[in-house]
Amino acid sequence: MSESSAQAPRHPRILAVTGGKGGIGKTSVSLNLALALSRQGNRVLLLDGDTDLANVTIMLGQYPRLSLADVLAGTCTLEQAIFEAPYGLHILPGASGVERCMGIAPSDRLAVMRGLASFEKHYDYILIDTAAGLQDNVIHMIASAALACVVVTPDPTSLTDAFSLIKVLRRRGYRRTPSVLINMAKNAGQAQGIFQRFYTALQKHLDVTPHYLGAIWRDDTLRESVRLQRPVSLSAPSDPCYRQFRVLADMLKVRFNQLEPRRSGFAAYWNRVAERQASAPQVKVAPVVIEQRWLDWSNQLQALINHPDSTSIQQYNALTSCFVQLGETINEDTIEIIQTGLASMPWERLPGAQREHFAAHLRHLADQISPPRREPARPAAPAKRRRQVPEPRYDEVRFGHQDSLLRALREQPDNVSLDTLLDTLTGGRSRK
Repeated sequence: MSESSAQAPRHPRILAVTGGKGGIGKTSVSLNLALALSRQGNRVLLLDGDTDLANVTIMLGQYPRLSLADVLAGTCTLEQAIFEAPYGLHILPGASGVERCMGIAPSDRLAVMRGLASFEKHYDYILIDTAAGLQDNVIHMIASAALACVVVTPDPTSLTDAFSLIKVLRRRGYRRTPSVLINMAKNAGQAQGIFQRFYTALQKHLDVTPHYLGAIWRDDTLRESVRLQRPVSLSAPSDPCYRQFRVLADMLKVRFNQLEPRRSGFAAYWNRVAERQASAPQVKVAPVVIEQRWLDWSNQLQALINHPDSTSIQQYNALTSCFVQLGETINEDTIEIIQTGLASMPWERLPGAQREHFAAHLRHLADQISPPRREPARPAAPAKRRRQVPEPRYDEVRFGHQDSLLRALREQPDNVSLDTLLDTLTGGRSRK
């Protein structure tokens, strides 16, 4: 029997399923939860917010040709871009395509957004499967939803990346309470322990009190369903894996009933973002400012490393905040400064295991920054050859001319050590 009302609400309940990193089962959670809600009679739209790794339809064994990007390009309608899954679930691939609206004329953008806003009202729930990471489009996808479900796993890097995601959201002005879903847990005890650690870290460092949405157990059936491209929410009602997502759907309904209803939906939010970006002055950050930021951050990181009470999560947050601040400022003038700054970080002060941990996250964060392509340099006109001045083979500033140093070494008394002699010649500068 249908559990949805006779008519869809004025604004659908919008949920963003997100996480700080990839490989945490976020897409599997989004798809199975959307199917579980649809099986209960709700009208559900699932937006695939990751255009680069659009896996939602692949998990169903389908490869649609059209996406929201085609709608925005005017080559198809919203109805044509919709892919219909079992139990009446609607899937719209390429939700990240709304970013393309930023560059079109305001009148065209408004027409597209009005069409999307009208389309939203046909649904009880809209689920957004966001991309992983800290990019701007991910932050906006989360902000456009009434509720964010942050997926974490027992992997410690999943916790630190989720912590960084929530920290960035807070810095951007996000004030809603995030819900946390523990995925791939062995049992209820492990899930509660993971949530408690995450809860304590958010409370202590960000003054955030997360909501516990539930847990999905690690199960061979769930892993096999991904390989077979058949989600567990298509299984029989008695299947234990499907029952987990049915319970999660019930928990989600309870959580939405506790929230204040949103006055606007997905399309209205993105239209406001486009208007703000169009009216905001474009400010170019000078290279000297970038260099000063690197210097400030380097000092902060070094202080954290040397402080006996500092934790790895504090050190990682310093690294993450640096990338968040600088990721949007990379250009031809600043990329060399940033690369030089990375090379000068005091990584050698960290223990070996922690250094490897930092290196892994550094690669993860660096992948999110797309440096500008450099145009091939034109061949320079032949220049007049200059006489090459040979570089000194040792430090002439401190030791003087080579002949003088050799003469002093030959005349060195037997009762004077070499270190003492060098200190005498350099005025004590040889050991600096």
